[in-house]
Amino acid sequence: MDFYCVIFYLATKKLSAPLRFLFQQQTLWLSPARCIFWEEENVLILSDLHFGKSGHFRKSGIGIPQNIFKEDLQRLFSQIQFFNPKVLLITGDMFHSHANKELDFFLKWRNDFAPIEFLLIRGNHDILSKKFYRQANIDVYENRFSLNNFCFTHDISTQCNEEEKELFTFSGHIHPGIKMNGLGNQSLMLPCFYFGEKYAVLPAFSLFTGLAKIKPSPSDHVFALVEDQVIKVQ
Repeated sequence: MDFYCVIFYLATKKLSAPLRFLFQQQTLWLSPARCIFWEEENVLILSDLHFGKSGHFRKSGIGIPQNIFKEDLQRLFSQIQFFNPKVLLITGDMFHSHANKELDFFLKWRNDFAPIEFLLIRGNHDILSKKFYRQANIDVYENRFSLNNFCFTHDISTQCNEEEKELFTFSGHIHPGIKMNGLGNQSLMLPCFYFGEKYAVLPAFSLFTGLAKIKPSPSDHVFALVEDQVIKVQ
């Protein structure tokens, strides 16, 4: 089955509806596909796609199947089709390493969404050349990008102040996970959306990533991703 046939096949797989979350007088739709749609600004927010990661491992002799990359790309395709955003805003690590054949596929895919503006806040893995980003029609910001009363960065350690006002910050980088405990000392680590007092952390969009356990405070909001659903757990 060729690449575009796989994309078409995976596009038929259905996810549950996104969860509406009213936050700071803004409407955020938390999607089980691991992204957020900001309704008022018509922006799709996501982080840590790590495109090209499976190809990077294969070049190193580790037999990671390409279907991982194709499924991630399909989920992005389906979210764009569903939300129809004017802007795709990526809070870092859109790509994993140096260019490989998977990124050639991405460039072909990107041409199909030429009207959509792609904004990338550079992450520690985003080491591709300026020429590649120009070819992909991606605007790159080095540390942060602000819109309305929100700020976007890759690593939460980056300061997001504007005119002596601290903006609420969206970030990625750590691939947050929440530990859920059950009976008989059973536990499960699940990817999650985390909203604290001053910042939020998005789950890694890529399925080919690990998880970092978070320890939320009682006042924080945590939404776990359970199979194809977003569930508020705190």
